[in-house]
Amino acid sequence: MNPEHVDPDPRPPGSRAPEGRPPDPEVIGVRHGLFGAPGTGDTSGYGGLVAPITLPPSSSRPYGGYFDEVADVLERELGEDFDAAVEKIVIFRDEMTIHVRREHLPTVALTLRNCPDLRFELCLGVNGVHYPADPGRELHAVYPLASLTHNRRVRLEVSAPDTDPHIPSICDIYPTNDWHERETYDFFGIVFDGHRSLTRIEMPDDWDGHPQRKDYPLGGVPVEYKGTRVDPPDRRRSYS
Repeated sequence: MNPEHVDPDPRPPGSRAPEGRPPDPEVIGVRHGLFGAPGTGDTSGYGGLVAPITLPPSSSRPYGGYFDEVADVLERELGEDFDAAVEKIVIFRDEMTIHVRREHLPTVALTLRNCPDLRFELCLGVNGVHYPADPGRELHAVYPLASLTHNRRVRLEVSAPDTDPHIPSICDIYPTNDWHERETYDFFGIVFDGHRSLTRIEMPDDWDGHPQRKDYPLGGVPVEYKGTRVDPPDRRRSYS
């Protein structure tokens, strides 16, 4: 490379798209079968389906609608911390997702809530997502936000690795997230640091594991329905 050449695009070359083309989605794995667990004898899914697991790429300006204004105001309010706090902004299916580095989540959430030009007063909870094939960011927490003042919606998304599943709690900013963070901890194992009482909310306190993770084993827990015992999937008859 010519040492005098200065590349104006800070993104790595592999993440860029050819001129005039939107970036390609990020492929993080391949899904085999529609649903069900391989090797368990569960015949409820179609195992012949093979599909890539993709994440939408960072979007290019202009975003359209009010999304540009939200991004501009957030960048203005965060100042020099904007690039450190925001990983990327994705516009997908007419929805805006702001991907935030986990250590900056409280700052970004507080800015979105308090800034008069943003005023996202309502957080509709937190949802967990598990991508076991995405090393270093297997666990995601997704926060839908709504502005009653401006009639707008955005989404915050934060990731954490399996080996360090910690994300700051934002219950002090959005108190209604209390039970939602407990549920996401219960089902996905994400630890919300600073939560006043992070305990299981639906599963028993002594339950082993987190049932909505994709690596959670199916079967092993007998189920009774109207007096008839239904064997777990790993003990059912298998059809080949």
